[in-house]
Amino acid sequence: MKKLNYEVLENSGYDGYILKEAPEKVMQFGEGNFLRAFVDYWFDLANEKAGWNGKCCLIQPIAQGLSEMIDEQEGLYTLYLRGSENGQKIDDKRVISSVSRCLNPYEKAGYEEMMKVAASDELEIIVSNTTEAGIQYDPSCKKEDCPPSSFPAKLTQVLYHRYKSGKKGIIMLACELIDNNGKELLKCVNQYIEQWKLEDGFKKYVNEDCTFCGSLVDRIVPGRIRDAKEIAELEEKHGYVDSLLDVGEVFGVWVIEGEEKLNDILPFKKAGLSDKVFVVPDMSPYKKRKVRILNGAHTGFVLGAYLAGKNIVRDCMHDEVMKGFMNKMLYDEVIPTLPLDKDDLLKFASAVSDRFNNPFVNHELMSISLNSTSKWKARNMPSFLEYVREQGKLPTCLTMSLAAYIAFYSNDIQALTDTGLVCRRPAGNEYTVSDDRWILEFYYSHREASEEELVHEVLTNENMWEQDLTKIEGLEKAVVEDLIKIRREGAKAAYESCL
Repeated sequence: MKKLNYEVLENSGYDGYILKEAPEKVMQFGEGNFLRAFVDYWFDLANEKAGWNGKCCLIQPIAQGLSEMIDEQEGLYTLYLRGSENGQKIDDKRVISSVSRCLNPYEKAGYEEMMKVAASDELEIIVSNTTEAGIQYDPSCKKEDCPPSSFPAKLTQVLYHRYKSGKKGIIMLACELIDNNGKELLKCVNQYIEQWKLEDGFKKYVNEDCTFCGSLVDRIVPGRIRDAKEIAELEEKHGYVDSLLDVGEVFGVWVIEGEEKLNDILPFKKAGLSDKVFVVPDMSPYKKRKVRILNGAHTGFVLGAYLAGKNIVRDCMHDEVMKGFMNKMLYDEVIPTLPLDKDDLLKFASAVSDRFNNPFVNHELMSISLNSTSKWKARNMPSFLEYVREQGKLPTCLTMSLAAYIAFYSNDIQALTDTGLVCRRPAGNEYTVSDDRWILEFYYSHREASEEELVHEVLTNENMWEQDLTKIEGLEKAVVEDLIKIRREGAKAAYESCL
């Protein structure tokens, strides 16, 4: 069977939207599964629904990458968006044609082509997702490196070449998962301008003519299919081999931080995608929404759910007690503390249930449990503290979730090993808690403590919470009672008592 390209696709009888020729309007640093299932997908929809007529030229961010594979398929790949929407199973296929090619700047020809794209009249937007480690200033990068190792240094070179060519400024959309990603990237570029002693005119160009936007990306992308039997079945169905086949969940939101007039410059509003991809002056409320509702739901219920015998998130959504506990926590305790439109929050929370019920993704509770101390502090504690401040009482489910966290880290402790803290589940099997070493040592050293002693030591540990939580009226007593209930009656019964 032949490998996917435009001719093979045409012969396969595919009748979906395809755009063969268009100018390269986007330079994209990153060619991995996430960007191809997210950013390139939205540009593909903009081509179809708004006649945007643009292509994305991908740049391989590190020396090893996918450029040869992408070019062999002429930029084409199959994307499956899978999941659950309003309780209905979704399995949508789309061939993405918004990618023109992928350049490898670690080869001389690829580097020169990158600079050619940088100086083109058609270029409007640069996008990046170079992982959390990508936006970092590395002083060892030099102006004459071809290419420099760090992404911000490569970007500085690209923008300098564009500036010297007399071309207009670009819109920069940073998608890395760090706080203030756009601002941090601009800061790194300014550091290279200083280090390389580049002229004031270029500094003005970068800071005034170019627009650096932070952004918040939200879509789970499992990526490639690993089941050989399923791959063979899909190839038979498609009529071609696709080495770049990608899989993402149905849900997707891209919040871009910048002046709202960008909504009229970027193609997404015109494409009717305003509820999925939009520009706001401040994305922090949306980040808060994601962290407190989506991530907070995970950390808030999975530790107790695991002790109750569940292994994957989807199974919890089919258990009335687990789902009821999560929903009560979200709708009664988290959402009332958030500074966004209530309808928007309710819609987002409803989508969370669908996302957790994804029939295609086996999201293991143990993988979510990694580093739960810092996760509870970042995801659940702010909702907890704001609820107490606003309501003048303890939130039932969030209080129970704190007890469930303590129970998970202390359930029948067996040993402390190099890989983590070995505990035993009520069902009898062992599991390994993973967290910072000092936290695991803390729980191991308190393995003989009574419920009262353990809760007191955890809540007063300011290294964990940056405050003494026993100062919150009634909390210590409530957490002790909840922990005793989890240990004596089981986590499911304890969750049920909250409903």
